[in-house]
Amino acid sequence: MTYFTISYNIKVDPSPDKKYHFLMLSNKLKKIGILEEKESSTYLAILELGETTIQRISKKTKIKRTTLYDVIESLRNKGLVGLTKSGKKNLYYAEDPRKIEENLENKKQEYLKILPEILSITNLIDKKPKIRFFEGIDGIKEVYRDTLKYPKSETLAWLSLDAVNYFDIEYLWKDYVKKRVEKKIWQRSIAPNNEYLKKVKTFDQKHLRQTKLIDQKLFPLEVEINLYGKNNIGIMAFKEQIGLIIESEKIYNTLKSIFEMNWKMLEQK
Repeated sequence: MTYFTISYNIKVDPSPDKKYHFLMLSNKLKKIGILEEKESSTYLAILELGETTIQRISKKTKIKRTTLYDVIESLRNKGLVGLTKSGKKNLYYAEDPRKIEENLENKKQEYLKILPEILSITNLIDKKPKIRFFEGIDGIKEVYRDTLKYPKSETLAWLSLDAVNYFDIEYLWKDYVKKRVEKKIWQRSIAPNNEYLKKVKTFDQKHLRQTKLIDQKLFPLEVEINLYGKNNIGIMAFKEQIGLIIESEKIYNTLKSIFEMNWKMLEQK
């Protein structure tokens, strides 16, 4: 097998502090992003030494031989270091430095290929609502607690009778409503017209609430929906013991428009 010696036209820094120059050049290679710190110093060492042994590279770089084998293997995978043999000895040599430029160009081309997909993900993030899912009674309580993060605001709610049968009513009146009032969070609610909620309605002023009742047979409400915080929707399915928090300005605005339409229609009635 015949090997060719490549002559590199490298401009040597005339600085007397050769070690300092070597270190600076190694750091510059690292900053480019193709090579890690140990890879850059190893590559430069082999480039300077020519065909050389692992012992000489270790002495030049101050990197332990056990570590150096992995570093050199990484450089070989990147096409920057080659291996030949002299008798039983392994000799390593540096490939043309212009290979680094080729690697950079290849990475750039690969990135440009996937850039449209990356941009499409960004677009989806802008449009896709953020959804949090909760299970069990404690999970539904988390949804209620989230509505309390916006003091001195207004919550719009469609209420469901299922809360009476499948949820912790004591938590609602003694904990949630109490904290909502303390935080001065007003509520407008549309609720089924039944005896229990008629009684709840009598506490509207005390609870900072205004309630309008609808015919539950004509308009059954099987889940509770809370609109709060300008872009949050809390959904509580009490029978299934599932809670959802959706963060979406567009969904919030659409549901708010529907609520306001319901509210005005009930005023006219």
